[in-house]
This record gives sequence, C-alpha cells and structure tokens, in this order.
Amino acid sequence: MFGTSGIRGPVGETVTADLALAVGRAVASEGHERVVVGRDVRDSGIVLSDALTAGLRECGADVIDLGVEATPTVARAVGWLEADAGVVLTASHNPPADNGIKLWTRSGKAFGPSQREAITVRIDRDVFSLASWDGHGVSRRHDGARERHAEAIQAAVSLEDPPSVIVDLGNGAGRLTADVLTQLGCRVRTLNGQPDGSFPGRPSEPEAETLETLMATVAATDADLGIAHDGDADRMVAVDETGAFVPKDVLFALFAREAAGEGDRVAAPVDTSLSVDDALAHVGASLTKTPVGDVYVAEAATRDDVVFGGEPSGAWIWPEETLCPDGPLAAAKLVALVARRGPLSALVGSVETYPIRRESIEVEGKAELMDRVRESALERYADGDVDTLDGVRVEREDGWFLMRASGTQSLIRLTAEARSDEAVMAVLEEARGLFEATR
Repeated sequence: MFGTSGIRGPVGETVTADLALAVGRAVASEGHERVVVGRDVRDSGIVLSDALTAGLRECGADVIDLGVEATPTVARAVGWLEADAGVVLTASHNPPADNGIKLWTRSGKAFGPSQREAITVRIDRDVFSLASWDGHGVSRRHDGARERHAEAIQAAVSLEDPPSVIVDLGNGAGRLTADVLTQLGCRVRTLNGQPDGSFPGRPSEPEAETLETLMATVAATDADLGIAHDGDADRMVAVDETGAFVPKDVLFALFAREAAGEGDRVAAPVDTSLSVDDALAHVGASLTKTPVGDVYVAEAATRDDVVFGGEPSGAWIWPEETLCPDGPLAAAKLVALVARRGPLSALVGSVETYPIRRESIEVEGKAELMDRVRESALERYADGDVDTLDGVRVEREDGWFLMRASGTQSLIRLTAEARSDEAVMAVLEEARGLFEATR
C-alpha cells in the first residue's frame, strides 16, 4: 500500500474515498487523537479530505484543517499545533489524474516503516476503534500555518544583498516561496503562479525537460537564479543566471558542502553521485548511506553528527530546522548561498561531475531475481565492496553500480557511475554481466 513517499496512484483506482476513509480510521485507531490535515491544489483532494477527516472523527480524533498548503507547511504544523500526527492529500510531482496520502509525525518526519505497517494491517483486517455516538471528534479550521512557516524560514536565513529570483510554482501549492523571498528583500517574479490541479503551465515534476519557460525567462532577464517546485512544494530545483538547469546531484553537493564541516556527516540514499562524496571530502565531511526515500534520509538525519540530508530527486532536509523535505526553506537557503558566494553558474562549475548511466530492465519475479543478484554479488566481490542496504550497490576502483527493484513496476533499475567515460562503460558492462549471470 505504502511506497517510499506514502500512498500514491490514480484517483478512482488506487486512491479512492473508501481508502481515504480507511486511512483516517486507522490513524485515529492507532491513538492519534489530534491530527493536522492539509491538501495540495488537486480538486480530487476535496473529496479525499472529506473522507479522510470523516474517518478520523468517526474514531474519535479531532481534526485541524489547514486547507490547501505546501506539504512542508503541514508537516511543520503538526508540532506547532501540538498535534499527534499530520496527513497531506497529495500526489506530489505525479500527473493530475493521481492523488495520494502522506503521513507525518510531530517531529516533522514522515511515518516510518513500522507506523506504516500498523496502518496497513488495520486497513487490511478492517480493525478500527469506532467511537460511540457521542465520542466523535470535531474539526476546526486553522489559517496561520503558512505565516508561521514564513517566519521560521526568515529566522533561519538572512540576506545582506538579496538577489533577483524567478519562482516557477508549477500551478502548485508553493506560493509561500515567493512570499518569503519577497519578505527577505528579493525582487521576485513568478511563473505558473495560479493554483490549478490540472497543472496547465507545465507537468508537476520540475525537470530540465519541463522547465523550458523558466530557463528561457531567467536567461532573458536580469534574474540571478530561478527556483521551481513540484505540486506540493516538498521538492526544489534550480536554474542558474544563464538559464541552465542545475543538475540535482550538483545542487546536492552545493548544499552538502555548505552545511557540513570537519567530522560532520550528510545523509543520502545509495544512488547518490560521487560528486557529493567528493564535495564533502573537501571539507572533511562524509556520507551516511540510506535506502532510497526521504523517510529514510530523515531517520538518519536524527543522528547527532548528521547536519544535512537530501535526495537527488530534489528533497532537502536541514534537521536543525525540520525533518521534512522543505522546498521553500531550500529555496531560501540557495538564494542566501548565491548572495554570499556569488553567481550560481560559478558555484555549479566548482563541483566536479562524472558520467552516469541508467537502465531499466523489464523482468518477472523481481524480488526473487534481486535475491539471486545479492547472493551472487556477495560471493563474487570482496567484503566491503557490496552494500545491500537497498538493492545491491557494488564499489569498484573508479566507480560504482547499483541494482534495485522498482517499487511500482516490474523493472530492475541499473545505475552506474565512474570518473571517466571509459570507466563508466566498464562498470556498466560489469553490472550487466552480474545481472545476466543470475537471470
């Protein structure tokens, strides 16, 4: 039921009012008596929110309704409002026909595996603690969460010479970014600023291929950089002052080396580029590897020596501020970095990058196949070269390769990276050979 980022899928098929009702009942039945609820801009979220809050209240939980807000605003509000849990109705960067459900703890961290499993078991077994006729919870609207989120970002970021920024909201829920950057003194212009769950301006996922208008606009103006979010503004990506898309691994490296110092650690999933390792080595810091998924990065970020966490997808976590990926905070952090360090293109140029190759292989029985790949890799390679934390990652002299089963499709994802074109092809061929030997 749950993927790495909650429940997500087509409305009317995977995601229905029945499911939302059941999730609400399960969350309340798990003892969460006060629950913050918000949604992104998709119209389907109205019905799903109604069903979810009905399930919460039917099992005795009180609901604090934030309405349409960015996911990080809702996640932060759980603690601010002394609630026990938070729920966001969102499909994040997925197409308009999809929606989903994300669950949050008071710390701002997404529900972990054991908490998700408890919800799943209750739904599968239809085990809910329905309240008596006079024990239903109540719902009230709360309108101050966005302003408090803005105040928190302003307290965490200062700008002496505010840059000019273009913010592409993608018709999503990230209006806070434009507002808080304006409050910080930036000259801000927006693209696709009208909230619309059909995402008419561009696809919700912010990629180089979907941000042509932002890139062209930044290049044609005096803007110092461009910022873009996905539909619920938990992700943030960037465009430099020349209009070039900033590779996400490079953005990760920039954030990581700015946040970390001697002896510090940065949490990152197993598919993170060597660029991040090298950037951290320059400042005496290192990586803590996690499974893929921001919930695992957030869990690692609770450790005392971890000062930053992120995923190459565009999810960034500063644990001193919050354990949820916070797109508006990331936007403000990047703007502050440019204000302190100079043009974003120069910062990007200071990060060494390496060739990376990705393939997807259609298979049957992906779980059994990955078990065989794991056994073969452990037999073939020396101790310390194989990491089975999430899939199978094998370290080679000049690079690495990773094989993981897709969480949603009958595919094996193969990734290889090395420090030269010749080396990456050799690593990729080695990975293919391991795969074919076990197929």
